[in-house]
Amino acid sequence: MQLLSLYILSAWTSFLGKADSFFIPCPFKHLTGYDCPGCGFQRSLLALLKGDFKDSFSLYPPTVPLLFTVVIALGANYWFKNRSKSIIQILYMITGSIILVNYLFKIYSGRLV
Repeated sequence: MQLLSLYILSAWTSFLGKADSFFIPCPFKHLTGYDCPGCGFQRSLLALLKGDFKDSFSLYPPTVPLLFTVVIALGANYWFKNRSKSIIQILYMITGSIILVNYLFKIYSGRLV
């Protein structure tokens, strides 16, 4: 059992080391030359999977709230069905606001390109 867990850990580490070569390029940035509101999410998620929370936050601050919203929304929709509609909408609004504030900060600070 210990050998199997060591093998899985080694495979996971190898995967994370090469995962950045599979990133999907941003079509908005390709067409306009400017970052979109979601630019940085893939790199931030990879840093989060590696356990580097500080780097993840510096790359794209809305990553954790976005993941939190997805997990809560899926769980609430599965267990509570229509009774969770208002909670999910509130989470969407909060997360959307965080993404918007982050994007406006990027524009204002000149880190857009």
